[in-house]
Amino acid sequence: MNGRAVMRLAAAARATLAAFLLAAFAFVLIGPLANLALWSVAERWYTPYKLPVSYGTRYWEQVFRPTGDAMASLGTSVWIAVLTVIVALALSIPAGYALARLKLPVRAFFMILFLLPQAFPSVAIYINVARIFYQLGINGTVFAVVLVHAAHGLVYSVWIAAAAFGAVDRDLELAARNIGASPLKTFFSVTLPLAAPGIIASGIFVFLESLDEFTGTFFVGVPQVTTLPLLLYNAAMGGNYQVASITALILLVPSVLFMLFIERFLRADVLAKVGA
Repeated sequence: MNGRAVMRLAAAARATLAAFLLAAFAFVLIGPLANLALWSVAERWYTPYKLPVSYGTRYWEQVFRPTGDAMASLGTSVWIAVLTVIVALALSIPAGYALARLKLPVRAFFMILFLLPQAFPSVAIYINVARIFYQLGINGTVFAVVLVHAAHGLVYSVWIAAAAFGAVDRDLELAARNIGASPLKTFFSVTLPLAAPGIIASGIFVFLESLDEFTGTFFVGVPQVTTLPLLLYNAAMGGNYQVASITALILLVPSVLFMLFIERFLRADVLAKVGA
């Protein structure tokens, strides 16, 4: 066998391996989604059958029925997510600006401080938070759920906001100051508009995190506050996999749309400054 034939065989082997790895990755990524889609239209599916025995949209009609809980839970989830974004951005915009622009001697400490909610087991934290909220009389309210979601979302919003403000060219701010703009006017007319894409992206991350949050909502919201993830959990624990799958697909739609939307705003220069 000559050298050219060996090279062709090696190239074919590499192409086959690449195709196999791509197919395996696609299966791992798309397989669970395909299973959800299959369960959502399965009216009867039981052992030993590998595929549903009968298909239909009865469970879709049940979920979207006006008297059902799904749409009310979705509305509650969206309302809580919107309030969470407002609270998180109200805190992260000034905090991000201070961390990016001011010469703070303990800047690294504050950046790490916002990561602490992710550093400990969430169940232990939320149990203690629920105990405190019970003592304050706010457990089981939308306000309590928003506080928990906002504290969790600050991890994303503060770091991304700090990176967005850090990516703004200081010379543009100096140019505005040189032509007579006050510090406040410079911030609102130059700095904030230029940092807006990163801030919008951080708001979307917080929205998606709040929309999918289950553990915090379970401990501080149940039974008065029912969001879509809680409805999904109840359906899955009750063995109603069709309703659980449909609820999961409903939650997937805004996540995919917003992630595609984020790509337009989160630039490479902003990402490069995260944690810098």
